[in-house]
Amino acid sequence: MIYPKTWKIGGGRKIILDRTYIMGILNVTPDSFSDGGNYSDADRAIVRAYEMTEQGADIIDVGGQSTRPGHTPITAEEEWTRIEPVVKALCGNKKLILSVDTYYPEVALKAIEAGVHIINDVTGFRDPLMRKYAAAHKVGCIIMHDIQLEENADVCEEIASFFRGRTEECIADGIEAEYICLDPGVGFGKSYEQNLAIAGNFSGVCVLNYPMLAAASRKRVIGMSCGNPPADQRMPGTIAYHTACILGGADIIRVHDIPEAVQGAMVADAVCARAVRRLSDKKILIK
Repeated sequence: MIYPKTWKIGGGRKIILDRTYIMGILNVTPDSFSDGGNYSDADRAIVRAYEMTEQGADIIDVGGQSTRPGHTPITAEEEWTRIEPVVKALCGNKKLILSVDTYYPEVALKAIEAGVHIINDVTGFRDPLMRKYAAAHKVGCIIMHDIQLEENADVCEEIASFFRGRTEECIADGIEAEYICLDPGVGFGKSYEQNLAIAGNFSGVCVLNYPMLAAASRKRVIGMSCGNPPADQRMPGTIAYHTACILGGADIIRVHDIPEAVQGAMVADAVCARAVRRLSDKKILIK
């Protein structure tokens, strides 16, 4: 029998990854690449969070700063000012699972104290202070690969090697392994071909039994593969990319378009379940 992965998160909660989980993107920003300004108003952002939950999102990932190529960084103070009313309002609902997308330790700490369950750090918990806060408060940690890859790099091995090293650092600083999730960082420090390589061999970036997240929603690799439609018209391409990742071992997908992602994930899960059954049947026959 193959047992599902378990991911511990804040608030003493635990996610049993017996299917693909859907993380809904909530950008409380004026300048994100595909939906900047749509939910920069706190009230609209809160409504959107509940809408995504009703559509099937399992986790809401709140971000106050764009990380698109060429973005202008804002201060930690400004980032928290943007997301504070949204985070505090949503943390009042104990049924929600909330993540905050930040690389500032001070923002992470305020979010954790407000009741957030997960910190999603695009710098991969590089900052020792981020690791310290996560360890002390026992929250879920999404470690993303964001290092520039050489042109001729073995993409999956480079990413897997990074994960092995960074998880060791995190564990040495007190973060328990059960709280860690890994994200190969599609679109961060990688060429078009390298981003395709991640989906083409997603199992190659998986390390031990850590939960794995795929986050390619509407990104440049999707557009370049299908004629560069506007970002908000890349949902079918996103589903195709994420399906390849799910078949390779992704446990969570981070998306803008919830209903379509849920349906795509359900079909991918059904295909995976059939493959597992067939493998089990073959093992029985061999015996």
